[in-house]
Amino acid sequence: MATKILVVDDEPSIVVPLQFLMEQNGYEVKTAATGEEAIEAVSSYRPDLVLLDIMLPGMDGFETCQRIRQTPEGRQIRIIFLTAMGREMDIAKGMSLEPDDYITKPFSNADVMDRVRRLVSD
Repeated sequence: MATKILVVDDEPSIVVPLQFLMEQNGYEVKTAATGEEAIEAVSSYRPDLVLLDIMLPGMDGFETCQRIRQTPEGRQIRIIFLTAMGREMDIAKGMSLEPDDYITKPFSNADVMDRVRRLVSD
């Protein structure tokens, strides 16, 4: 069974290439454009890993991460923040929510794939 990845970002210019990259590497991918959609997808799709933007319409990625972590299944899901928010205080706030990793945009596809593989192969 393929590893399931949920890509959460409201920018098609990020979602489309990330979805393609993940699928090319053998992962099953679902996308969500809002935090609310991500919470629903975690419940119904049960991803192994979530690539989560912070700047989302409505519920931001910080709150989305927090809500995922509060669910019983959410403790097992790997979460990588993938965001343009690269200031020290943003990273510190993000890491306090217990994601598995934090990647800032712009990013290299090779770096993202290395980190995804590392987390889903544990």
